[in-house]
Amino acid sequence: MHKKHLRLALATATAAALTGGLLTFTAATATAGDSVHHPVADFNNDGYGDVAYSAGYATVGGKRGAGQIVALYGSASGVTSTKRATISQNTTGVPGNAETGDGFGWVSAYGDFNSDGFDDLAVSAPYEDVDGDTDGGTVLVAWGSASGLSGATTVKDPAVSSHDRWGAALAAGDFDGDGTEDLAVGSSSNRVYVFKGGISKTGTYGGRYSFTTDIQSGGGAGTINLTAGDANGDQRTDLVVDGYETDSDYGWNTNFYVPGSASGLDAASARELKRGVITGIADVNGDGFGDIVTGQDWDPAKAGSGDPSMPETSTGGKVHIIYGSADGPATTVAVTQDSGNVPGSSERGDFFGSELSLGDINGDGYADLAAGAPGENLNSVVNTGAVTVLYGSASGLDTSSGYQYFAQSSYGVPGTDEKDDLFGGEVKLTDVNGDGKADLTVGAYGENDFNGSLVYLPSSGARITTVGARSLSASSVGVSTDAQPVFGANAAN
Repeated sequence: MHKKHLRLALATATAAALTGGLLTFTAATATAGDSVHHPVADFNNDGYGDVAYSAGYATVGGKRGAGQIVALYGSASGVTSTKRATISQNTTGVPGNAETGDGFGWVSAYGDFNSDGFDDLAVSAPYEDVDGDTDGGTVLVAWGSASGLSGATTVKDPAVSSHDRWGAALAAGDFDGDGTEDLAVGSSSNRVYVFKGGISKTGTYGGRYSFTTDIQSGGGAGTINLTAGDANGDQRTDLVVDGYETDSDYGWNTNFYVPGSASGLDAASARELKRGVITGIADVNGDGFGDIVTGQDWDPAKAGSGDPSMPETSTGGKVHIIYGSADGPATTVAVTQDSGNVPGSSERGDFFGSELSLGDINGDGYADLAAGAPGENLNSVVNTGAVTVLYGSASGLDTSSGYQYFAQSSYGVPGTDEKDDLFGGEVKLTDVNGDGKADLTVGAYGENDFNGSLVYLPSSGARITTVGARSLSASSVGVSTDAQPVFGANAAN
């Protein structure tokens, strides 16, 4: 099964399907000019950044596929297995109950929705049955506090009969520039709902509106990803809506850029961008405008005969950097494993760029890129996976020098290269040790027969280093390994 189909299958995909494709549920941190949405989540406001990773197939209370999400609280030594919260719908204060196949935790986004100084976590269960509505989906906000995430409130679906999979995509930002965090929610339709002016613990919000883009709607379609960031430098958050286009023979994935405005997201000014499933927004070249980075794991120019979206005709993958400007997205540059001196070579099934994240590793004011290639074969080991780090500069991403390449066979990286580990199946650059530089966490959701794991690689202040590296297994963070929970498949954006 191809990756894009797995994205939509979510909690109903089987382990056999997983081994034939790649789960990809992510978006990267937006860091350029956002008025409210800061680049580092801090759920307990202790000055150390936090991350949240899904275990969307986790068994909870005997219910397989009910799902969990694990919030890992940062510290001077980074993230550990002990300083964390593992949350399900059976957790005290969380609405609902753990049920088979709900997929709770697959999709999440952080933001201070009630403006109390603690970041909160919006999280969904896209396949929850709600009041008889099969796969209707549910969205809730888990609240930050001095002790971390505690309790939660449901964000009610305003149009239950119009779609399924409420919460299939989430993103937070200040889309109207009023100084409060807004929440954008996607579903199986092409309509995105925005809850503006903050959300309270009672479930009230400042207002609500919706808009559509020209992506496929219904059935297995709808919104795949939502990504927030400021690409035009106006201090209002913009949104990239990701789905399948309506005007091609093969239903290619596509992205629409929707700019923020004083009245919210301006769908009338939306425009289509380069294809690519995974999207991040940050300032790679330091010009003050957020650059939109997308990962595309197939290449129509190199595809063979037949449906070029199928894995047997896909190539190694590529990353598009769409540089921002006062007018929004402008010049586009592509990077593959054949570009410059980028490590490796572009080979069919590598899935280079199928997961990516942006953050400033060395504090030079340029966002750097971590790009996963979870399908990389190394030392005759199939789908063991790898991650490439490329550094930003005044001229954009540097593909000639300074790059880094990590696999579980790299010196100092915990673990070993094993079949179907899918190391790099998720990547996240964010400062979790409080030094002001972005550290790298890498998901290997295929580790140990799809139990999954997370590898922490800190910044030395200049580069990502393996000194102080550690691996966090599913069981060490309180995730049941009863039925392949795929811990580490997705990080909160």
